[in-house]
Amino acid sequence: MPLIRIGVRPPLSLLHRLASDVHLMLRRPARMQYAALCYRIRKKTGEPEILLITSRDTGRWVIPKGWPMQGKRAHEVAEREAYEEAGVNGKIRKAALGFYTYQKRMDHGLQISCKVQVHALEVADFSKNFPEKGARRLEWVDCREAARRVAEPSLKELILDFGKRMSAPAAQAPKAANG
Repeated sequence: MPLIRIGVRPPLSLLHRLASDVHLMLRRPARMQYAALCYRIRKKTGEPEILLITSRDTGRWVIPKGWPMQGKRAHEVAEREAYEEAGVNGKIRKAALGFYTYQKRMDHGLQISCKVQVHALEVADFSKNFPEKGARRLEWVDCREAARRVAEPSLKELILDFGKRMSAPAAQAPKAANG
């Protein structure tokens, strides 16, 4: 009778180890996309509002995003996607706000991991005609509602953090002591 030790896993079969190694070798890294977190400040309250759009395929609430473009930097891609998908123009920040990840379903059914670099875009004006007009719904909502509507947990967190930073009083530095 063979000796069996409790709590010790038996060695993996060679075939199982090979399959695991092949799976790791074939797994692709997340594909990069660039997005614009389009916002405006409400005049009455001074609070930020976020522009959400629906995706064309599933109708989920998302922010404008797209694939890298030859000759364009990340923030330029985000700015262009904001115009093409939502018809907005404004001032984009070069520095990224942060990142989020999601699973994108491709046309042939395969799902791929995407990592999205997000740039804040303060909306200055809207275009009446833009490439994807009529293909999506657009809606301005406060940060908490925007976070509630989007599906990706890391995007929810990014939106809430952005709202807190934008809502914080401008003068947060402690006052210097007299004397």
